[in-house]
Amino acid sequence: MNYLKLGKSGLTVSRLCLGCMSFGGAQVGNFGWTLGYEESKTIIDKAIDLGINFFDTADFYSEGRSEQILGKAVKGRRDELIIATKVYFPMGNGVNSGGLSRKHVRQAVRASLERLDTSYIDLYQIHRLDSNTPMEEILSTLHDLVHEEAVVNYIGASSMWAWQFEKLLQLSDRLGLERFVSMQNHYNLVYREEEREMIPLCLEEGVAVIPWSPLARGFLSGKYREGEKPSGLRYEKDQYLAQRYFKPQDFKIMERLVSLSKEKDVKPAQLALAWLLNKPGVVSPIVGVTKVEQLVDLVESLSIKISSSETSYLEELYEPKRVEGHT
Repeated sequence: MNYLKLGKSGLTVSRLCLGCMSFGGAQVGNFGWTLGYEESKTIIDKAIDLGINFFDTADFYSEGRSEQILGKAVKGRRDELIIATKVYFPMGNGVNSGGLSRKHVRQAVRASLERLDTSYIDLYQIHRLDSNTPMEEILSTLHDLVHEEAVVNYIGASSMWAWQFEKLLQLSDRLGLERFVSMQNHYNLVYREEEREMIPLCLEEGVAVIPWSPLARGFLSGKYREGEKPSGLRYEKDQYLAQRYFKPQDFKIMERLVSLSKEKDVKPAQLALAWLLNKPGVVSPIVGVTKVEQLVDLVESLSIKISSSETSYLEELYEPKRVEGHT
């Protein structure tokens, strides 16, 4: 395993982050393909054995069950690891049960700490930007979690427009408030809209890029074929998989990915991840798996070398897309 600093922070993270959206139990919450505790712990244990020290979850995943599973699985090893979680999406039916108001964030962080069974969160991220809460309130609340309450070490952000993120960064600098050290955004071989503004902004500001959906929710595994009816639990239960991918242009890129992976004697998912790991600013893509074998394969992608001509071959058929993932 290789490691890098998380942006301008002093925090050292593994080049792959294990995403925990797959943990929760199929009968729980908002994702129907997720794993129960024992299966999840097996994957978490293997990740640690492979040198992964970075784990990303959210209070919203499986109604908090993902956080509970992660906290229980790493008990006794917590201080060796970097735990990231997120806040924004509703956790109840009340009018203040979601968003980034001071009230909700303070309630949410206490609930996450309890579920994770920890006294601190390494990276606390806003899952989305709340346009109904003043930016000053969002930033000052997060600042206090780091400096006054000492329950958060660093803060990060997730998908939004680049102008919004720049406004937040400028405001934190002007007011002397804690600065975001990372941007968790939607970025993969078949969705590259972030290359236009967000990634150049992150490079300029020294913000780490930790992409979500680096394998396009499994689309880049190569198991889907154009013209064939997709199958599998993930496709059936994940509304965003078919909505965001499966376009004709995606399959054209997929054909090249599969062809080049055969030439290099690697798997399509490994090559797709290796491509992303070589992109400027990308520190630690967030990979989600449901099998140990998948995780082992993805770690092997760290050793795959891609030439400039191979990169061009994979990229040249890309066409602009509608922005996805900000809401």
